[in-house]
Amino acid sequence: MLSIVKSMCLQGLNGILINVEVDISTGMPCWDIVGLPDTNIRESKERVRTAIKNCNIELLSRKYIINLSPANIRKDGAVLDLAIAVGVLCSMKKISNSSNFSDAIFIGELSLNGKLNKVNGILPICIEAVKKGIKKIILPKENVKEACIVNEIEVIGVNNLLEVINYLNNSIKILPERKIKYLKNINENNEEIDFSEVKGQSLVKRALEISAAGGHNCLLIGPPGTGKTMLVKRLPTILPDLTFEEALEITKIHSIAGILEEDNLVSKRPFRSPHHTVTQQALIGGGKNPKPGEISLSHLGVLFLDELLEFNKKILELLREPLEEHSINISRVGMKVTYPCNFMLIASMNPCACGYYGSNIKQCICTEKQRQAYRLKLSGPMVDRFDIHVQVPALDYKKLKETKAETSEKIKERVNNARLIQENRYKKYSIYSNSELTPKLLEKYCKIDEKSNKLLNSCFENMKISTRAYSKILKVARTIADLESETNIKSEHILEAIQYRFLDRMEGEK
Repeated sequence: MLSIVKSMCLQGLNGILINVEVDISTGMPCWDIVGLPDTNIRESKERVRTAIKNCNIELLSRKYIINLSPANIRKDGAVLDLAIAVGVLCSMKKISNSSNFSDAIFIGELSLNGKLNKVNGILPICIEAVKKGIKKIILPKENVKEACIVNEIEVIGVNNLLEVINYLNNSIKILPERKIKYLKNINENNEEIDFSEVKGQSLVKRALEISAAGGHNCLLIGPPGTGKTMLVKRLPTILPDLTFEEALEITKIHSIAGILEEDNLVSKRPFRSPHHTVTQQALIGGGKNPKPGEISLSHLGVLFLDELLEFNKKILELLREPLEEHSINISRVGMKVTYPCNFMLIASMNPCACGYYGSNIKQCICTEKQRQAYRLKLSGPMVDRFDIHVQVPALDYKKLKETKAETSEKIKERVNNARLIQENRYKKYSIYSNSELTPKLLEKYCKIDEKSNKLLNSCFENMKISTRAYSKILKVARTIADLESETNIKSEHILEAIQYRFLDRMEGEK
């Protein structure tokens, strides 16, 4: 007898509806799974067979053919175990009401004793299922909380295979899970750190405020012990509030990666800080069954690369395209996945190998040749990806004794106001911040007067900046104007934006 049960698997963030077709017939006893299954799915026949046996259901010595349709798409993971088991039981007539779940999907990994184990990626599966007209999802009890984030689908949580059999045969009743309102949990402030704890460095604080307000990439350059890392670690306290849609998008990626905390909606913008020994796969994403890397886990948040020049240069160069495209394409045999990666890149570095070039606290011992070799670890195109690069000087004793400093809460108010202005301005274009402006939108929303034009012309000639750096200055100036609630970009905004091109100024002075 032939039976068809629906399930779903993921390729990147995209869900693929799978028809699990099971046919049991006479012939040489065997279990064959066809339709481009990966190793996990091929092994599922042993899990399914043993789980059914341990539910005290006798399997007949027959020929079992299980087809995963569409057959031309590669499937991976153990999420199809439950659907395969239900399909087998329907073909054996152990489940009699198969027509009652034609608009439902079955998701879950089986243990040998029939228990249903938690799986990754439930949130994107539920979202994609709704788009494909699915009304109900039957899944492991441990995944219920995550699935309940999606309101448009009925969630049935079950503990084991026997419970699923009884539910489908109407022997027991399982009520749909109640939906939970998550909006109140987003952007709750429980940070123990604050910008007010950092003495001095007003220029750097201002640069980080502009970065947060406009989503700009920022590079901090200074000798050891000047507070670069301390400042960046406080950046999350001033990042703009998450919208529900943004929180949902971040949660989908974290769900696939299996790092979702307590199955809740992500309530804060991500802040990822990988060590400089990070591999290409861990940073960019990939693997045999491609998973998101650090750049995707930082989506709509911050990727912090401390001691930037200690990272492998080849790995740094791989960031160039994702920083422009805000997505990463990973191709493997039989599949191609795309993960979003619209993140702020924040990095810190020393000015030279010894760390003290230009410092007033210790003399640099590097030769000019050594300094040039050190700087060349960061290519020109990579430097251009940073909208802001600012010097972090050593503090004098008077600055260390400062008692008054602006709190993160006060700075965040300005950041939120600036982001609200940008949200209203760009709502027709599906972008969220000034850093995402295209050349066409740059021309429309970053118009400047004659005085500002002369300043930029002088900057272009004297500092020998690239066209990309020119557009970065305009975008940063637009954010500075938004922080001051100004409709038009003024010459003082351009001047301040030029001030945040430290490396370009150094090159221009040579």
